[in-house]
Amino acid sequence: MTDAFISRYCNFFENLHPGRLEQIDDLFTSDAVFRDPFNNVRGRDAIRRVFEHLLSEHPRTRFRVIEACPQGTGAYIRWTFCPDDEKPLSIEGVSRVLFNTQGQALEHRDYWDSASELFARLPVTGIPTRWLLRQAQACHADQRPIED
Repeated sequence: MTDAFISRYCNFFENLHPGRLEQIDDLFTSDAVFRDPFNNVRGRDAIRRVFEHLLSEHPRTRFRVIEACPQGTGAYIRWTFCPDDEKPLSIEGVSRVLFNTQGQALEHRDYWDSASELFARLPVTGIPTRWLLRQAQACHADQRPIED
């Protein structure tokens, strides 16, 4: 595992746009798995479609890598995601990425809280999601509010 693999991978996400999606063929193995709260796909073509969909729905998407920590044959990458870099919504998460010896991703798994990071902030889903989250809390008085 080298820092060069991780840097190249992070650079792809920090500079994500439709013209760079051809890099998926170099960054992922042919049978790589990509999983996030909304997708669980295998293969470069399916991974490309995930990003094509994201960029078609949110053309001003931005990722910012906060830190990348090598771990064995992979890395944990902490990031913030802004669906629209001109609006205040940002989501923080972590990706666990496993690489082969050629520096291609075998597996990419995102971990982020879609309920409090996204659904609780949206106009239609916000009220019921915040109500559900409050129902699951240990003690309401101890809880910090969901940040806007």
